[in-house]
Amino acid sequence: MSQVADSIKSLERAISRDDLSFDDGIELMSANLHELGAVADAIRKRQVGNEVTFTSSYYMNYTNVCAASCQMCAFYRKEKDGDAYVLTPAQIEQRVSIAEQMGATEVHIVGGFHPKLPLEYYEDMMKIIKEKHPALNIKAFTAAEIFYLSKITKNSIQEILLRLRDAGLDTMPGGGAELFHPDVRSKIVRGKCTGQEWLDTIRKAHELGIRSNVTMLYGHVEKPEHVIDHLIKIRDLQRDTNGFITFIPLKLSLDNTELEKDGLVTEECSSLYDLRVLAVSRIMLAGILDNISVYWVAYGKKMAQVALAYGGNDLVGTAFSEEIYRAAGKPTGSSIDELATIVHEIGRIPIQRNTLFQKIKTL
Repeated sequence: MSQVADSIKSLERAISRDDLSFDDGIELMSANLHELGAVADAIRKRQVGNEVTFTSSYYMNYTNVCAASCQMCAFYRKEKDGDAYVLTPAQIEQRVSIAEQMGATEVHIVGGFHPKLPLEYYEDMMKIIKEKHPALNIKAFTAAEIFYLSKITKNSIQEILLRLRDAGLDTMPGGGAELFHPDVRSKIVRGKCTGQEWLDTIRKAHELGIRSNVTMLYGHVEKPEHVIDHLIKIRDLQRDTNGFITFIPLKLSLDNTELEKDGLVTEECSSLYDLRVLAVSRIMLAGILDNISVYWVAYGKKMAQVALAYGGNDLVGTAFSEEIYRAAGKPTGSSIDELATIVHEIGRIPIQRNTLFQKIKTL
């Protein structure tokens, strides 16, 4: 059977709600893009309707000091660098206070793998935010950060998660997943947990009642099989825990990264590839994970509108003070009104949501 015929069969199985295999996923990665997008959009409409959601979110990085030196990252610094920083819990709370006054309903907190900060620093951060801003959802610390904390403090992952949960941690972001497959992970991260360690850590969080997002970093040295492997691992874990809130494909932003400097990646992937990854993600996760987020910070707002027709149903959030993509040359920050306009212009219904995708209001 030809590759075209195979991909058509895979699309037919997707429309029929069949569980797609690894081979099906590989075939979808080379399917006709317009047909792929049409099927993904139909599945999106069937699962979540015509609403497009987003939240008012404040992004904060408590430190840019990192023991890892990932090839795909432009954000990290070493302690000796002149622009390295660590925010105190009091400084963090001051920023959160301003964010809440600006309308934020969640605070998204991540940072580098600082080799010297004690666990009490992270607990104090949670406590002061929760004490002074009890209505805010604290979405903090990737599974990769939790794994690193476990390693340097010699506490179990469960102990760290329980202590942070008791201090005020509500949910977790989906960063640090990158791509799980070891063949590609070793080429884009250095000094970070393995893909399986990330999955094991987030599984433990879900078992303790801490829900999370999940991401996939693409557009670098991966092949189709690495993308499909990642999606199937997410699907399998979601079946077990139902702990993922949304899946966010993240396009590599190349500027100022080691991948660019070493010539391993010479240009960012095409917009057509963005749409393919998004559509395949919707199709492979259909019926298991309803929410597929379009990270407009990486795509740009116009491209995000197109992506919403290829399976996306969420625009993540306002992302003001987002520093990681800014370090790689991407403008960040928007407003609820701007995101609502993006949605209105394509004839969909904009909904402001909270972290757990509960509706706050229609815009």
